[in-house]
Amino acid sequence: MMTLRTFVFLDSLQPQLAAFIGKTSRGFLPLPEQASLFVEVSPAMAINRITDVALKATNVTPAIQVVERAYGLLEIHAFDKGDVQRAGAAILKAMELNEDKRMKPTIFSNQIIRSIEPYQAQIINRNSQGMMILPGQSLFILETEPAGYVAFAANEAEKAADISLVQIQPYGAFGRLWLSGTESEIDSAAEAALDALNSLSGV
Repeated sequence: MMTLRTFVFLDSLQPQLAAFIGKTSRGFLPLPEQASLFVEVSPAMAINRITDVALKATNVTPAIQVVERAYGLLEIHAFDKGDVQRAGAAILKAMELNEDKRMKPTIFSNQIIRSIEPYQAQIINRNSQGMMILPGQSLFILETEPAGYVAFAANEAEKAADISLVQIQPYGAFGRLWLSGTESEIDSAAEAALDALNSLSGV
């Protein structure tokens, strides 16, 4: 029996998130302004069936398919928002679930580190795959459960503020996000990310 952990629609992929997905994923690269859907299920292997359903039903393209130890994650995208929404509907039908049966995101932790020290900036940059954080900038760190929702938070934060996407991990036990920027921009990004997650319904 499958559990719908993450099910969230992104109406317009922002440039940095699209670029990060393209850099780090093994699928077909998304472009800015495409619509996107993140689906996370358990057991993990069930994501293969979910991918099959979405691709046969519509003209969406997958960028991410992760089969983790416990959870599976799929990202699909297209310029036609209707196609992405229809793919989501096909997935829900195959799972015999409604969207309201998805898990509601939990903000497991969030923090802002202001005026980051040079040595900490170096450590973060060595372990990131996105933009660099510079000494003196502020850093917003977010953890969500389920993991997939952190992509929605990142996208909404990028819409709201002039920030840099340092790192995002939308799979595993927890989703993790690192954003950098000036103090005021990070405050705006954090507010947008948290408001976005709190707006989502679920069980």
